[in-house]
Formats: sequence, C-alpha cells, structure tokens
Amino acid sequence: MSVLQTLKERSNSTCELCTATNDLKQYVIPPSLNETVDNSVLVCNTCLDQIEGNTDMDANHWRCLNDSMWSEFVAVQIMAWRMLQRLRKDGWPQDLLDMMYLDDEALSLARATGEDKDESEKIIHRDVNGVILENGDSVVLVKDLKVKGSSMVAKQGTAVRNIRLDHENAEYIEGKVDGQQIVIVTQYVKKT
Repeated sequence: MSVLQTLKERSNSTCELCTATNDLKQYVIPPSLNETVDNSVLVCNTCLDQIEGNTDMDANHWRCLNDSMWSEFVAVQIMAWRMLQRLRKDGWPQDLLDMMYLDDEALSLARATGEDKDESEKIIHRDVNGVILENGDSVVLVKDLKVKGSSMVAKQGTAVRNIRLDHENAEYIEGKVDGQQIVIVTQYVKKT
C-alpha cells in the first residue's frame, strides 16, 4: 500500500490538521528525505499553502490545532507544534504550546526547522549569489565537485532537486546526484 493511501486510511480521508475533506495531499515533514507514514501527514491545500509560505498565515484557520495537537500520530503532533510556534505571538497558540507534550525525540524533530527561534536566531542558507535557499528548492552546481568517500565527480551544471537544509550549519545542504545522497557546500550552488 502506498504512503498516500495509508495516510488516507489513517485519517479517514480528512486533513490531519484541520479535518477538511477536499484537495488532500501528502506532506513530508522537513528535513525528512524519505517518504514514510511516520514522517508524513495528509493535509488540505489551505493548510499546505500556509505551511509552505505560499499564502499568509490565517490564525483563525489554525484554531483547529486545539484538536489535532492531541493526535496519536507523532508526525501530526510535530506539525501542530511547528504551526503553533509560527503563531505564538498571537497569544492563544502559546497557551496551547504550554499544554502540549512531545517526548524528547519528537521535540528534537519538531525543532529541526527552527520554528521556535526568533528570526535573528535562525540559520539562513544562501547560494553563491546570496539568494536564500529553502527545503525542496532546486539548485545547479556552479563547479565540478569531488564527492568525498567515492570516486564520483558531480559535474558543473548538474541539477539537484528537492534539497534539504542542514539545520545546524548554514554552509551545507543535502541532495541527490546520480541517485546518491550527498552533502553540498552552499557556495558551490545556484538556485534555479
């Protein structure tokens, strides 16, 4: 059974965050690289657009987190925590965060994207031209790179899609080149 089908079964074909029933999609929680049921949630377009920053945050929409934060599924709890962190300045989300409990492993995963940090504390990844990189972006290598621990050379002009950011170091991103997962220094890539 596919991950998407399992998520639909798990959630009775409703958004796991707001319970909407139309336009449902699988969302893999960053910085996860593999699609599994344990690191994915089923979300509607409204939630997805706000999660990815395509539309402005609507605090009233996210009042649904009052229920979804108690989900038995850790992936849903993590997404609820992250969205509450983004909204915490509104007051009521901070009250929910004060009630919420995540075990150490889940809390570590929830903090991986820095949602709980102020803008001044966040690690910002920039390409060779100073353009800000985000999880899921596509980049192109600007020079030939030898891959440590292998005889492979990633050639200049190679496209790397769906990158993942290293949330401890602004100089590193991860991506697949010729089917192999590698770490790439940001000064050698250009966002496409």
